[in-house]
Amino acid sequence: MRLAKTTPILRIFDEAKTREFYVDYLGFRVDWEHRFAPGMPLYLQVSRDGCVLHLSEHHGDACPGAAMRIETDGLDEFHRELEQKSYGYARPGIEAMPWGSRDMSVRDPFGNRLTFTDAVG
Repeated sequence: MRLAKTTPILRIFDEAKTREFYVDYLGFRVDWEHRFAPGMPLYLQVSRDGCVLHLSEHHGDACPGAAMRIETDGLDEFHRELEQKSYGYARPGIEAMPWGSRDMSVRDPFGNRLTFTDAVG
């Protein structure tokens, strides 16, 4: 047996806020989206480089308030990119952690915490 990549599912509640945060602010792209019928909950995949996330309005898919760590090798560049955007709901900083990584955490509009980490060593 071989395990493959993991694709987290995060709970969302509002399509416009989702796109504003994940696409406009964080720079992810929408790969695909699905609804079973017009007016039904949205389920979509967003990605940026090797990071793939599923975002779902479906009640049973996930609980709001999840936390995840996303490895990056360009944390300082990503931080500068976010600082230049006019997103009014987040101003994340980079923090040196006692276990040796450098982390930048940001919460989406639904309470999910994404921690971008630049592991040292």
